[in-house]
Amino acid sequence: MKKIIVLVGATGDLGGRIVKVLLEKGAEVRAIVRVNTDPEKIQKLEKMGVSVFKVDMSDAQAMSKHFSDASCVVSALAGLRDVIIDTQKAVLDAAIMAKVPRFIPSDFSLDFTNLEVGKNRNLDLRREFYQYLDASSIAPTSIFNGPFMELLTGPMPMILDKQKWILYWGNADQMLDFTTMDNTATFTANVALDDETPRFLRIAGDRITPRQMVKIVSEVREKEFSLFRAGSIGLINFIIKMMKFFSPSEKDLYPIWQGMQYMRDMMEGRAKIDYYDHNRYSDIEWTGIKDLLLEYEATKDNKTE
Repeated sequence: MKKIIVLVGATGDLGGRIVKVLLEKGAEVRAIVRVNTDPEKIQKLEKMGVSVFKVDMSDAQAMSKHFSDASCVVSALAGLRDVIIDTQKAVLDAAIMAKVPRFIPSDFSLDFTNLEVGKNRNLDLRREFYQYLDASSIAPTSIFNGPFMELLTGPMPMILDKQKWILYWGNADQMLDFTTMDNTATFTANVALDDETPRFLRIAGDRITPRQMVKIVSEVREKEFSLFRAGSIGLINFIIKMMKFFSPSEKDLYPIWQGMQYMRDMMEGRAKIDYYDHNRYSDIEWTGIKDLLLEYEATKDNKTE
């Protein structure tokens, strides 16, 4: 008998990848989407074999009708308080109404359990929801995967090609964790289909220090990169404070200061993972940073031909 998995956030990048893996593993997937969702995105999911339900996602009672007989609800939502707290609470309440036994929240991020409250806005929201979730009757499992590795090819200002620098703050030997979106999606699909999972699972496709990054990027780019220390952890904290004061951008999901908060948390070492759950599932081939960068370079070369 097929397991029924309900997914919210299925039209997003990570959510779409999770859907694909679940279907490959033979699950029945139901996607809960907003009433005003782009019809093309809905059609794409339906062509894949997903049952899509358009609902008012603030109405737990309305959602719960589509959760019947599901073994797990997976949230791949992205947003600020109105999404991570308000919408996720409604989804959780719907799951409880429908007596769904398990819930995977949208905690795909750094391990925030060791971070200081008030230092990272987006992770503070996840921590707040986690407290609400733990007080519920459902069995939750949070997945911590560090930052998505793909950020190294764009939004994360760590590999600076023009200057041939690897930028870091604090200690050049601080170990950093990264995981690709595909690896995260495959792991999440496995967790959704696994009836016996702990409260937390922690993964990292690759672990690297800024110093080690210099060697890898130099090999991949075939250019000599060097370390560039932007400053101390104290300095980045000061810059974040000033940027929030002069440009709060509280309605933006990823303002510049938010990205710097993530970088600070990584370089400070508080988010470092001490125990990994990579061996829990045998069907995952973990992608390393060098492999990702090589693939990215090949893609760039193909576009220029």
